[in-house]
Parts: sequence; C-alpha cells; structure tokens
Amino acid sequence: MPTTLPAPVAWQAGTVSPVATTPDPRRWLPTAVDLWEALLQLAATALGLSVGIALVEDVSATNGWSVVGAALAVATLTWLVAAPLRAVANLLGGVVAFVLSLAAQITLMWAALYLLPGLVVESWWAAALVLLITGAVVAAVAWLVGASDAGYVVGDVLRRGRRRASQRRRAEARGLPLADPRPPGLLLVILDGVAEPVLRHALDAGHAPTMARWLDEGSHVLDGFWAQVPATTPASTAGLLHGTSDRIPAFRWWDAAQRRLVVTNHPRDAAAVETAMSDGEGLLAHGGAAVSTVFSGDAPHAQLVMSRVVGAVRSRSRGGIYVRFFLSPLVFMRTLVLTIGEMVKEVYQARLARLRDVSPRIGRGGWYVLLRGITNVTLRGLNTSLVAEHMEKGVPTIAVDFVDYDEIAHHAGPLRPEALRSLEGLDGVLRTLETVGEVAPRDYRIVVVSDHGQSLGDTFAQRAGMPLADLVTALMAGRVDDVLAPGGGEDWGPLNALLTEVVSPLRRRRTPIVSGPERPERAGRPTRPARPTRPGRAEPAADRPSPGGDDVVVIASGNLSLVWFTGDDDRLPLEALQPRWPSLVAGLAAHPLIAVVVVDSADGLLAVGPRGVRRLEDVGPDGEPLVEGVDPLTAFEDADVAARDLARAARLPHTGDLLLVSAVDDGRVLAFENQVGSHGGLGGDQNSAVLLHPTSLVRDDDSPLVGADAVFHQLVAWQRRLGLRP
Repeated sequence: MPTTLPAPVAWQAGTVSPVATTPDPRRWLPTAVDLWEALLQLAATALGLSVGIALVEDVSATNGWSVVGAALAVATLTWLVAAPLRAVANLLGGVVAFVLSLAAQITLMWAALYLLPGLVVESWWAAALVLLITGAVVAAVAWLVGASDAGYVVGDVLRRGRRRASQRRRAEARGLPLADPRPPGLLLVILDGVAEPVLRHALDAGHAPTMARWLDEGSHVLDGFWAQVPATTPASTAGLLHGTSDRIPAFRWWDAAQRRLVVTNHPRDAAAVETAMSDGEGLLAHGGAAVSTVFSGDAPHAQLVMSRVVGAVRSRSRGGIYVRFFLSPLVFMRTLVLTIGEMVKEVYQARLARLRDVSPRIGRGGWYVLLRGITNVTLRGLNTSLVAEHMEKGVPTIAVDFVDYDEIAHHAGPLRPEALRSLEGLDGVLRTLETVGEVAPRDYRIVVVSDHGQSLGDTFAQRAGMPLADLVTALMAGRVDDVLAPGGGEDWGPLNALLTEVVSPLRRRRTPIVSGPERPERAGRPTRPARPTRPGRAEPAADRPSPGGDDVVVIASGNLSLVWFTGDDDRLPLEALQPRWPSLVAGLAAHPLIAVVVVDSADGLLAVGPRGVRRLEDVGPDGEPLVEGVDPLTAFEDADVAARDLARAARLPHTGDLLLVSAVDDGRVLAFENQVGSHGGLGGDQNSAVLLHPTSLVRDDDSPLVGADAVFHQLVAWQRRLGLRP
C-alpha cells in the first residue's frame, strides 16, 4: 500500500486549513539523531539526579544504575501521562495545565525515587528539590555541549518532524507515489524594539549568527521601513497585523467620550480597540495563529494575545497547548532555573553600570528584575514552544512577538551589552524555529520584522529637574484642578496576558488581571485622573470620579508627549488656548529640551518651535513649506518627513490638544518617561524598523516602505503569491 504523506493545502469556505497528515505504521521508528538526543538527555538527567541526591539530605541511592533507571522511568512516565493531561487541560484551562503538569513532575520524580530499588526518598518536598536541581544541571550540560537554549523546548516537535522527513525519504527510495511537495507557510517573527542600525551592528559584532548566515547565503534580504509617529508597539502591531494604525495615537490616550484613559496593554481596552479597527481580513484571518501579540490579526488561533485573553478566560479551553511546555522536567524546571539566573544577572549588570558610572542610566531595581527574568526566559521559551506547536500542525500563517530586547533596551540602552545579548538569544530562537521549519509539514518562509526601533538618551526629568507634567502645570500658572500623568506600565503587558489566560479561569470573577503601576482599583473600570499629593507631583492613575473644570492629562510615549485639557470635549485650537493659558504654548516651545509643539489653529496645524513656526498642512506657491522665522523641524534629520509624520499624528482620532517632541542631539532624545532607550516620537533610530525577508519573496516595488500599514500590504501580497490567502 502506498505511503500516505502530508496532503497539500485544502480550501474550505475561503479559509486555508492546516495541512492534514495521516499516520504511517512506521512513524514511531526513531532516527539516529533521535537516539543520540535521547542518550544525551538521559545522561544529563542521570547526572542531574546524581547531584540532587548528593545534595538533598532526605534522598539517597545505593548504586549508580538505580539513578539511571530513575532517569529513564521519569522520561517514560512523562511521555505516558502527556496525552491524558492535555485532554484534561483542554477542558479546564491553562492553570490546570500548569498545576497538573507541575504536580505530575513531582509525583513522577517521587515515584521513581520511592519505588525503584536502590533509591530512598523521605518526602515530597525532597523529590521537588531534586527535580529543581536536576533542571539546573540539565541547563548547565546544555550550555557545555552548545545546545540551543530553545532546543529542549521543542525537542519532541523536532523528533516527530524528523520521523516524517525520514518516512518521506524511505518512500522516495522505494519509488512509492508521493503527495505534492510541502505547501508553503509564512512565519512572521516580530523582534520588538530592534532598530535596523542596531541589527546591522549586532550582525557585525557576531550577536546574530543565524541572521548573518541567512544574509551571507543569500536566502534573505535586509530591508527596513519607516515606523511612523507614534512609533509604539500597539500602533505598529495594528499596522502589521490589521493594516490600519490610525485609531491609536499613543500607547495610552484620553478618550473624551468615555471620560477615561484607554491603555492598550489592558485586555479590555485592547479588545475594544481591535473590535473598532478590524474588518475580519487581518494578516492571520485565514487559518492563522497569533502568539504574544497585542492584537490578533483576526487569527482563529491565539495564545497570550492581549486583545483575546478576555475571550480565553471565558472559554477556558486553552490549556492543552501549554502541557508540552509545563510537563517536561527538562523544560519547565530548566526554564525556572534560567529565569532565576536571568534575575541574578540583571542585579549584577545594574550594579556594574552604577560602579562604572554609565551614562545615561536609570534605576533598574524593583519589579523590573522579575519582569526581565519572565520575559527573557519564561515567555521566550513558552512562545517558542507555542509557535513550534502551530508549525507542527501546519498552520498556514503564524505571527509571534518577542519583547525581550525591547524590555532590556528601555532600561539599559539600545546598544548596551545586556541588550545585545538579549538579541543574541532571540537569534537563537530563530535558529530553533528554522530547524522546526525544516521538518514541519509546511515549508515556512520566515520573515523578521520589528515594530519600531529605540533611541538612547537621558530622561526629560533628569535634565530638566522636573517631569513634563510639572512643567505643563507650572506654565498654566496654577489654573489647573487635576493632573494625570501615568506611565511605566508597558513592561507588565506580557505578564498580565500570561496571568489572565492561564490563571483567571479559576478565579471567582473571571476578569482580566491588570497588575503594575497603572492597575486600577478594580480591573476593567475606567482610569481617572488623580489629584497630586503635593504641588508639582502627580500620582499614578486611580479609580476616581470623572474630572471637570481645568483638568489636564499628560501622556508620554518615549520622547513624544500628548496633552489633553479634559474640561472640553472638542480639541482646543491655539485661539482658545491662548486666552486661558497665555504662557503655555510659548513656554513649552521655548524650553531648551523641547524641539517642537504641535497645535491646531484657524490656519491648520502649526509646528511651534523656540524661534519659528511651520504650517504642517500647507505649502507655498513654489511648493516650499510655509515658515515664519526658523523652521523648528530642522531639529530632525529630515524636516519634510517630520512634517508628514507630525501632521498625520496630530489628525488621528483621540489625539491630544498638544503634541510635544523632545529635543534631539546627535541622535539622542529625551524620554518623557523613565527610560534611557525610548520610542514613540522622532529622532535617533526609533523610526528605523527592520524588515528581513526571504530573497524569494520579492518586494512589489523598490520605494521605501512608510508605516507598518505598508508592510501589512506587502505581507498580504506575499501570502497571495504563496497561496495562503484567497
């Protein structure tokens, strides 16, 4: 009977379905690589058990063969319980996958140590401690032998894929009829915050060997695109996955109709924004999958997606896909050990920066230490596992966002060693996904993009001696009732998505988890302005009655800041602002650390600088810009590009009454947030985003891509060429 191999793409009601596969009786046969990896894994586990038994007082062994037997028993039992646990987790949710998997690991370790001859264990706690030590030793062995950080995460996927490839080779050798060659697929990997110049520096410095190999071999081409203002993750992700970013004026903004802040890393707000902008034809609409993105791209499959975690809480049937990651002691325990190691590394690197008096720098303590460990190890491994699972199933288009580099670069700087090391780890993930792609049922084309770059610089508060909100209220001459100046909540988004999707199903109130400095008193309720506790000092947002009178909201997105005067529902033009606060616009524009203030007027949008004004929406008869005095946009590398971006940003719905961009000095900016690596406005490398694509996917034209929306349309064109979109 002919061997049945992966079938080509099937079309159903305009939707691309995953590739179908039919099991072959010989599919279980291991390959030589499988046997070698199994032996290496067994040896590492046995070594880890030996170390654990030697260190834990309540565990003992009489001979070495008992330890090897325990390692083999744990591996075998883990494989046997995987399918039942996956079925239970699919019914009861992600938290059940985590709890049951962890309990199964400890139980299996205890059973092996208790039941096998020659081994003695006195307690469950002792078994758990041996399991943790084993994970640490396995991590050390993997490092010594040069194994990929993510290799253990997707090891079983690779083994199944190699068996399929081996099956195909045997069929070809025997002259059996084959199905069509593997159909194509598209994998979009978003490296959050990586600027094109930074990537080129990393390539030259040897921090991105996988991408360097692709370029050297000619399989990929490194292009770039211009990340428009606001150069933020929500806006660019909306552009990349939905083809429209014109509903997002900043990371967070004041909604006059709702009388509250909208924050895009709050699940309910992200869901509402996506509902308003989606037309059902996003990048991932036709059978695709989204992993750890802000928006879903209309994907039918979504994990850790901010706009979808509310639905995940309600459905609760998401847990099975997490079992592979949580169950294996060689994955989860190793990840736990490495997460703790990453936190220790952050403490050391921050102290080293202080001792060396590295400048610019900010404090890097508190919750950030934990967040760095989770994003750079735990979420990186989990995301890799989820993407590999979708690749194994033959999902036609997959998108994943890795925030590792962006998180570190905000706190350390875009080109600092710790940031580049994070980029090196992400390059290792690309190598792992490339390996999965070689044995997947689809021939995946890997496209690497970033949503924006980052620019180095001191904070505005460090240089000015006060935060921007204090300067605004001072120039309003005390004629202000409430001031709201929130910030610092971006880092918590990925953790909130993970906690909401995995933990919330077992809570009494199945509401999204919103932790961090911008957490409202009750998740999902409006975020209101808070009165300063003392003059010139603004509190974080809290759940308060709606503001009225002369209230001001000052929002920062890197070196871009938006200012709203919430006493009026309509945007205030310059003619209305001047009589109420005569010193405000002129005072902001004259400040040496502010490059430009954009305000509406009877003559259209004006860019106001310290020594001149430029009209953003009109040109003279000769096509030259209309400028009185000195053009304030000459502070930027290309004044016309700056004019185009600021005019667009100032006409977005919900944009501020005032838009401010900090001064720029030799590519360095001044973040209005507490960041030394920032993005959102103009200046430096923050607008130079990455587009690394296969050479076979030729651009429609050679003109520069402006905005993530343009990248979306190019990606859709490639999908159609590959047969992934009707």
